[in-house]
Amino acid sequence: MEKESILLVEDEINVIRFIQLELEHEGYDVITAKDGEEAMNRFREQEYSVVLLDWMLPKLDGLEVCRRIRKASDVPIIILTARDYVGDKIIGLDRGADDYITKPFEIEELLARIRAVMRRSKSRDRPNEDILKIENLEVDLKSRRVRRENDEIDLTQREFDLLVFLLKHEGEALSREWLLSAVWGYDFAGETNVVDVYIRYLRNKLDRHYEPTLIHTVRGIGYILRSS
Repeated sequence: MEKESILLVEDEINVIRFIQLELEHEGYDVITAKDGEEAMNRFREQEYSVVLLDWMLPKLDGLEVCRRIRKASDVPIIILTARDYVGDKIIGLDRGADDYITKPFEIEELLARIRAVMRRSKSRDRPNEDILKIENLEVDLKSRRVRRENDEIDLTQREFDLLVFLLKHEGEALSREWLLSAVWGYDFAGETNVVDVYIRYLRNKLDRHYEPTLIHTVRGIGYILRSS
């Protein structure tokens, strides 16, 4: 499993060594920089999961480094500083930092804050699991709304359930028997013609007046939902 990389920007050697050892013990890959210019050079060399950024740095201060990184990336940034005035915290957050921890701090708190900003970052990057999309078709699972090219399309409950199953198996050739079992249940065993009827309903509503065609017939098997 690939390690999460952390860029640690700090000008005090003892602090660098302490934090680096603790983070490496937790399984992180740690790259260090001792001033603002070196920080920007290290930042350009690779991608990081988190940047730990001291406020008071030689050459470029932490706020300027934060501003420059934020212009180029959404990587989580935690500012480390001895400045505990609330106005300073607001300035740091306004410059693009995700969190702020005041020195001296317990390493357990820093580790917890790193985990928290990484969770938030991964949550941002993950697509909304309540929205299914393909091409210009969008299905909202919570509201059960279906749109294509911004037109709202009314589906019956069974049509909606069939469409969702097709979307969740995008690119897979699905047999009529599988669709029947998954969408209608065993009470309809053997009545595969009902699948053809509802596929026709969906095509009339979703494909007939739109491009590209999304629902395709797989000869001898059943149907597949994919881009043309």
